[in-house]
Amino acid sequence: MPGYLSRAAQEALVEDVRRVVQEAPLFVPAMPRTGKEMSVRMTNCGSLGWVTDKERGYRYQPTHPVTGTPWPPIPDVLLELWRDVSAYPHPPQACLVNFYSPDAKMGLHQDRDEEDFSAPVVSVSLGDDCLFRVGQSTREGGTKSFKLKSGDVVVLGGEGRLCFHGVDRIYPSTSALLRNGGRINLTLRRVTYPGREADLQAFG
Repeated sequence: MPGYLSRAAQEALVEDVRRVVQEAPLFVPAMPRTGKEMSVRMTNCGSLGWVTDKERGYRYQPTHPVTGTPWPPIPDVLLELWRDVSAYPHPPQACLVNFYSPDAKMGLHQDRDEEDFSAPVVSVSLGDDCLFRVGQSTREGGTKSFKLKSGDVVVLGGEGRLCFHGVDRIYPSTSALLRNGGRINLTLRRVTYPGREADLQAFG
């Protein structure tokens, strides 16, 4: 959905993200088994947050891995966006906040650490342009690449829910939204099946 958010809406959302980061500082996720650090820094908001480290791997948990405190709530504007574009009747439980510096990237991957694949993944781009690549539901499938700009929204749902996708590169200085440049990606996700909210502490 190109240009879904106006410039004013983007600026307001950046302020919301800053408040989230003040409460839940950015950290560097690490790959399972190898412990290799990813090139993005990240945090979360919502009742659950996605984390990964060498010892326990990919998972969702209700607390920040460094501070041990609960994640801050998802900003209202993102909950409204989910209602408008997700075509899913239940609210998101996690919002990943990924910060891409000019040299950061994200390899092709599937979002499959969730229980409920009938819920889409809703992604918001803020800041510098990136080259986004999306493929098929198997790693061997062909891929297509296109630029995502600040204010664009992507929904991976239905047959596309488990498509491999990634970020091949950032285009520095293509946006003046963020004071120091870079790109923020916000990814809204539903984690558990409806009615299983009480199981959040045990999930992952």
